[in-house]
Amino acid sequence: MMRNFYSENQLRIQKLNGSERIAKQLEDTRLMIEFNDDVAQIVNSSLFFFIATSSGDRNLECSYKGGNEGFVRVMSDNELAFANYDGNGMYKTLGNIDENPEVALLFIQFNGDKRRIRINGRARISTDKEITQHFPKAESVIIVEAEFIFPNCPRHIDTMRFEENSIYSPTEGYTPPEPYWKSKPDLAPYVKKR
Repeated sequence: MMRNFYSENQLRIQKLNGSERIAKQLEDTRLMIEFNDDVAQIVNSSLFFFIATSSGDRNLECSYKGGNEGFVRVMSDNELAFANYDGNGMYKTLGNIDENPEVALLFIQFNGDKRRIRINGRARISTDKEITQHFPKAESVIIVEAEFIFPNCPRHIDTMRFEENSIYSPTEGYTPPEPYWKSKPDLAPYVKKR
């Protein structure tokens, strides 16, 4: 059974502010449960996105995920996948997903036709070679089954210019350098060796 797009409190506040009709119209005309070509293009060309997760005890996290084009991609009508690369070893996002699969993703396109896409769904972690082989240097791949796909108002998106990919973004045939923080004396003895 599909959840309602708006919670009871969201509906209550819409009513208090006189926005029930526009909120209903946006739900009826903009909300998707499958990726269309336009949204898939935005996801597939993204160099980053933000992901919100929560543990079972409601410990909230919001994280930036980035990489080269293709590190996140639409896999089917309602699934996307993204590479999980070597990081700081805290595994806050993955730990939350393992405990509570509900996630919210935010994609922002800062140039050209500015766009903002929200995707809510359920995530799972895969270390299956059939999947990870398509994401070079990934420790694992997170697969998100989209429940709600919603293009959001781009009105307040600033214009930004992309300059260059991070030297730490893995690609086929390239081993990124270790980040400086891993060599700090108080951390170096604890860092997992590659």
